[in-house]
Amino acid sequence: MAAVVALAFVILMFSVSSPVRALSSNYYDHTCPQLESIVTSAVKKAMSNDRTVPAALLRMHFHDCFIRGCDASVLLNSKGNNKAEKDGPPNISLHAFYVIDNAKKALESSCPGVVSCADILALAARDAVALSGGPTWEVPKGRKDGRISLATETRQLPAPTFNISQLQQNFAQRGLSIEDLVALSGGHTLGFSHCSSFQNRIHSFNVTLDVDPTLNRFFAAKLRSVCPAHNKVKNAGSPLDSSTFVFDNAYYKLLLQGKGIFSSDQALFTTPKTAALVSKFASSQKAFEKAFVNSMIRMSSLTGGKEIRLDCRVVR
Repeated sequence: MAAVVALAFVILMFSVSSPVRALSSNYYDHTCPQLESIVTSAVKKAMSNDRTVPAALLRMHFHDCFIRGCDASVLLNSKGNNKAEKDGPPNISLHAFYVIDNAKKALESSCPGVVSCADILALAARDAVALSGGPTWEVPKGRKDGRISLATETRQLPAPTFNISQLQQNFAQRGLSIEDLVALSGGHTLGFSHCSSFQNRIHSFNVTLDVDPTLNRFFAAKLRSVCPAHNKVKNAGSPLDSSTFVFDNAYYKLLLQGKGIFSSDQALFTTPKTAALVSKFASSQKAFEKAFVNSMIRMSSLTGGKEIRLDCRVVR
């Protein structure tokens, strides 16, 4: 975060008592120089067995950073009466936690007690993008891990049903701009959505229309065939774009055709500024990648933890 005012707001927002630490790309150069190669190896190995891993890691990082900052609280297991973030409704479909566990285990063997789970997750998200054909970038490091993880706080995550005002407010509360909103929405170029996240657009849209009229009618018919009104198929849904395993700008091109999956995708057309950014990124992969990298660095610089966890899933 560049603005001091924004940083102050983020600290307040996440109820963090300690000051935001300065992150550095060379933070582990002397204490754990093999960090990046170890994390990349863990991501590559997982990807070779499961093509959905990149989307999972990218989404996991987003969901971590939007609650209490990027402090790996999304990785913590529920314990006793405390229901953790990963068991909150928006996070139930998160998966591939084992990738972070495997990287952490290798790092604890190589440089014990040095690397935070939050930094591992930030690096894994970067590798997920790069290994899917997207850009790579220097990840600023030095995050610490948090001890608090509450399922109730997952209500703070931007929902797929949000309108543009809700999206702008949600991002602004974290010091993120309208361009960050549109660029980070491009993360939907990877991944898959279950029917429940877009059911509102294809069945009983309002009192007079069954289908959202902004949705391409042929695409809507396809979605309705996969997701009937009383769908009982647990894993039914749709890829988020036409090249679901490749990080590219197809997401924006589909938005221009009325083929965005979520209400929050279509919402990007409801202001001139966001619509112009969609068109810009649809016409230029290079412009999208540049904006995405800048926005990822800003988002992943939201910090909040205080310690290094030796086990990413458990607070000791």
